[in-house]
Amino acid sequence: MTRDEYYMNIAMAVRKKANCLGRKVGAVIVRENRIISTGYNGTPEGMVNCTDGGCVRCRDRDTYKASVGYDVCICVHAEQNALITAARFGNAVEDAIVYSTLRPGHAPGPGHLDPLSAQLAAPDRRIAGSVRVAAENPEGRGAPGRNA
Repeated sequence: MTRDEYYMNIAMAVRKKANCLGRKVGAVIVRENRIISTGYNGTPEGMVNCTDGGCVRCRDRDTYKASVGYDVCICVHAEQNALITAARFGNAVEDAIVYSTLRPGHAPGPGHLDPLSAQLAAPDRRIAGSVRVAAENPEGRGAPGRNA
């Protein structure tokens, strides 16, 4: 098993904690071959979980179909959650690798873009410093893809 496979498997385990009713995503931040933070998508800490009706978009799935209603979604992306957690505990993320179970900017399925992820992914990486992203391909199958 390669290091990428090892850390991606951990990200897959982390995503099991996600409480979003739509898509479950996990992320692991690794620096100098050490895990410094993990994150999964869902409502911000201290708020009612999606599974309990905390997010309007998750709660009313009939009104907010796929790719609709991001303006009412309060959920934090897995990668953001991992970056926030690293910052909270004083862990530098410069030159780190973010392993994510979903490639930022992509919804499941070939050629589908998640506009919210696309808007957030690049600025988060610029703010955090030089980080590399290793992510599952958009279809969620096969070896991790790379993008930065």
